Amino acid sequence: MSIEQLRNAKVITAMVTPFKPDGSINYGALPKLVEHLLEHHTDGILLAGTTAESPTLTHEEELELFAAVQKIVKGRVPLIAGIGTNDTRDSVEFAKEVAEFGGFAAGLAIVPYYNKPTQEGLYHHFTAIADASDLPIIIYNIPGRVVVTLEPETMLRLAQHPNIIGVKECTSLENIAYLVEQSPEDFLIYTGEDGEAFHALALGADGVISVASHTNGDEMHEMLEAIDQNDIKKAAQIQRRFIPKVNALFSVASPAPVKAVLNHQGFEVGPLRLPLVSCSDEEAKEIIRVVLSEGPSQPVKGVLRPTNY
Repeated sequence: MSIEQLRNAKVITAMVTPFKPDGSINYGALPKLVEHLLEHHTDGILLAGTTAESPTLTHEEELELFAAVQKIVKGRVPLIAGIGTNDTRDSVEFAKEVAEFGGFAAGLAIVPYYNKPTQEGLYHHFTAIADASDLPIIIYNIPGRVVVTLEPETMLRLAQHPNIIGVKECTSLENIAYLVEQSPEDFLIYTGEDGEAFHALALGADGVISVASHTNGDEMHEMLEAIDQNDIKKAAQIQRRFIPKVNALFSVASPAPVKAVLNHQGFEVGPLRLPLVSCSDEEAKEIIRVVLSEGPSQPVKGVLRPTNY
């Protein structure tokens, strides 16, 4: 799986992990889900990310999930493995293991959570991971979940490392614009905010690592194609209809809403693992109505990325 394939991927789906009612992984649900994503313009798949409920997956489960999805995808799109934790030694060892495992275009390493490292600590954390193997590394900057922000200037220092190839940026459009302007030309910049994909791509970002692509991949593809073709009026029209759907998909702690919609569509992705819980019946009904609507929708409770998520 080459980095060049990844460079051509605009919509990367952070895939959910299907669970059975007893909480075990439903490997039997993977083929239908993966094929659905590929049929609806997913250009790459992230495994064991936040949307996959990775904090509740064991190491062995992650490796089994990697192998199962690789067998289904068969190299049709690039795959990214979530490899980062708040322990540098553990992240280094996992990066080495994934590199030896093979079949991945990159590893995604999240900004360490809970420890609250300084910018210098973050710099050395990611440098250690990138030095550990030949697995290309994408940094995941999401202060709403991890408390600490990797500042743009620290990101630019890290972008000089030959094995750090990009960032999933969940801070601000201002930071994305700055990174697009200041980072090396081949440094990949993805937004992790579905609701900001329109703005980020218009500013020059390379793509979006998405939750909404599970359910609204065709709309996202059409919008990004319109931006590519300089048809901003069409892209903006799609974005206006898309915003309420993104709000719905983040109106309850993710990935509960997207799992509700996928279960409704027959993909058998099942429940969530504690401490996350599924949407209530009332919540699910409203989320499904908005996300799958074809016309203009009224916004539901929730914002593009609730800061407490």
